[in-house]
Amino acid sequence: MTTNTYAVADKVVVVTGAGTGIGRAIARAFLSNGAKVVATGRRREPLDEAVADAGDDRALVVTADVAQRADVDALVAATLERFGRIDIVVSNAGVHDGGGDITEMSDDSWALMRGVNIDGFVHVAQATLPELVKTGGNLVAVSSVSGIAGDWGQAAYNATKHAVNGFVESLALDYGGRGVRINAVGPAFTLTEMTEGMGRDEKALAPFVNRIAMGRPGEPDDVAPAVLFLASDDARYITGTMLTVDGGTSASTGQPHVE
Repeated sequence: MTTNTYAVADKVVVVTGAGTGIGRAIARAFLSNGAKVVATGRRREPLDEAVADAGDDRALVVTADVAQRADVDALVAATLERFGRIDIVVSNAGVHDGGGDITEMSDDSWALMRGVNIDGFVHVAQATLPELVKTGGNLVAVSSVSGIAGDWGQAAYNATKHAVNGFVESLALDYGGRGVRINAVGPAFTLTEMTEGMGRDEKALAPFVNRIAMGRPGEPDDVAPAVLFLASDDARYITGTMLTVDGGTSASTGQPHVE
């Protein structure tokens, strides 16, 4: 966990999808750097665990489904009631509901990915940008390298991440003059609850590791410092960008690693 490095002390930070994986690492990193964190997600227990070592004056847990605008509105209201403002938003909540040929994808699968990955980002942006304008704050989206190029059998997921990156670029233009910065980070294959099964299967993992220059999958704690930097005052002149946190994955042309 990164501690006392970034200029985020006393900032009020909302982190969606904060109960597990990258979101959990981000929430805990902000807390360790002196911020006040509102941890939100669909399941209460992992959220409580993520901020268990912070007091009520430093952390708030709000269960919410970002795919539901009413939940996001309630999240913002609870945050303002407790802390009075919002300085930073980390739009991290995301899902991956399988891959394969798009002609075989169910409507339910597409609705889930669209609802969380795209609609969820929009709901969070709509509800929090007016507050960020008041504080001169910023929003960081957790996107993916799958949002800058294609993957075999992942058309739907890739499309949702391309959408997030497009929103980040355009909203950065719309809100830069109002004092709000909007950026994204782009992890590649990262060991989280979502990828847990594959992470234990060396044969399944090998093709992914083969594409990573640094020779290992990412960890949530690899991503959190990049979010802290973009959200901090140290990045005060950076907006509309996606910082890849991928061990060199996106540096490749796609050709295989040959010894």
